[in-house]
Amino acid sequence: MSATRHRAAAVATVLAVALGPAAAGCGGRPAGGRGGGRVGVVVPFLTSPFWQAYNQDIPRQAAAQGVRVLPTVNSNGDAGQQITDVQTLLSEGVKGLVVSPIDSAAIVPGLRAAQRAHVPVVAVDVAPRSGKVAMVVRADNRAYGRKACQVLGRAVKTGKVVQIQGDLASVNGRDRTSSFSGCMARHYPAIKVLNIPARWQADKAAAGLEALYTANPGIKGIYLQAGGVYLAPTLRTLQRHNALVRAGSPRHITIVSNDGIPQELTAIRRGFIDATVSQPADLYAKYAMYYIKRAMAGKTFHTGRTDHGSTVVELPGGILQDQLPAPLVTRHNVDDPALWGNRR
Repeated sequence: MSATRHRAAAVATVLAVALGPAAAGCGGRPAGGRGGGRVGVVVPFLTSPFWQAYNQDIPRQAAAQGVRVLPTVNSNGDAGQQITDVQTLLSEGVKGLVVSPIDSAAIVPGLRAAQRAHVPVVAVDVAPRSGKVAMVVRADNRAYGRKACQVLGRAVKTGKVVQIQGDLASVNGRDRTSSFSGCMARHYPAIKVLNIPARWQADKAAAGLEALYTANPGIKGIYLQAGGVYLAPTLRTLQRHNALVRAGSPRHITIVSNDGIPQELTAIRRGFIDATVSQPADLYAKYAMYYIKRAMAGKTFHTGRTDHGSTVVELPGGILQDQLPAPLVTRHNVDDPALWGNRR
């Protein structure tokens, strides 16, 4: 097989894995033991392998911790629908809610409705702008941007890099963007950052990268703020321009991602991307159940070190966040069995 055909076959394999089958439905039958009342779980969308993994872990973690969960509700990326989903679950008499907000501000009316109903809420992955939650289960998203900046800065040194942003209505999108851009400006001023506001949508990422690469064929690096939705369109676009070249070649475009999905780990092994930050989908599910079970029992929480290797910090407005670890993954540790993406 020629080198060109070998590379094309390898790319096809990675793309096939990256695209994967989208989850067709939501959770299963209510899981878990007795007591505490039923818990409603709302996810933002299920088109990303990251959220598919989280969705699959919820019933397992609920069963392990004796939490009675209803089938997961998928808001399909619609912030208005997410409020309706919360209100519907409250009308069904849930005693606890686990919600992954689509929009940090738009979720606030849903949190107020839950507070009026005396139903505790745990937020996962995205912190609300205001409102009452028992805990936010989330990693340090500003660290994601800094880690991506450091990897790209050391590799590129000078030239242009692309940042495919998340939704800036979400605190995650804002944190990753501001930390990455600020780090680049401070530490790597010879690098110019070109932004694509993709709003966690694969089609926007694809169209934006196509336009930017056509106008700037000499780009040297790309930062994907969400590998779960941006990895496949990025690899496909670069392949179409004959620009998807393995690490080690002078033509290689350095790519750093966020999520830690199995498809990113495969792409790192094959040399198509260089690193990802492993956002802990498994721990999100585990500690969402941990905190909602205790919140429904009337427990309150405080800042400081936890017994599971993280730190609870206080966000603006007095909101508490359990800041879970999110390690940087490169070719040096990509086979670590502790990474959740290696257990899929």
